[in-house]
Amino acid sequence: MPQKLSSYETALSLIDTANNADPNLVSADGRDWPRELLYSERMSDMLQRYKPDADDTMKLAIRAQHIERWKSPRSDYPMDRIGYLKWRKDLYKIQANAAAALLQQAGYNSAEVERARNAVAKKNIKGNPDTQLLEDVTDLCFMEYYLLDFVGKHPDYSEEKWIEIIQKTWNKMSGNAHSFVLTGKVKLPESLTVIILKAVS
Repeated sequence: MPQKLSSYETALSLIDTANNADPNLVSADGRDWPRELLYSERMSDMLQRYKPDADDTMKLAIRAQHIERWKSPRSDYPMDRIGYLKWRKDLYKIQANAAAALLQQAGYNSAEVERARNAVAKKNIKGNPDTQLLEDVTDLCFMEYYLLDFVGKHPDYSEEKWIEIIQKTWNKMSGNAHSFVLTGKVKLPESLTVIILKAVS
């Protein structure tokens, strides 16, 4: 008789099944991935490197941070700053509710469901340790895996503009995350290392 899955295993499977449906494919590690499934794998890997003793609720919240993100495209909103901010605010809420629903389905109690919901919704970053942990992992993952691509999409940005962007990301991170970067535990893009260190020094 098959062994019954734990609540954690069930929730993890539900999250991965949802993200595996992403129609947008990206190439990494010699294969094609649904984009948000790859992102969730990278987030979990970064969490394991950064805070290996994180509890199961935060492991799931971080795994689910971009859950079904493709269902709320940026193009559905006006292409200006107000539209961007509205999209981002709505996206946090949609993703938080989706993550919470899957944890509830897996059998988590209401307190743990709300912890995950609040973290994914990025509520009270500097005041809520769960949200700060999710923010740290998000920013560490961005610096290692996504910053180089982001730079490539904005060839018109000056060095001063990039320093400003990097500093804004840095300021959202905790002191522990700063140390993690500065002690070489994040694989910074080689071509950007100088400007990153200049921005955060």
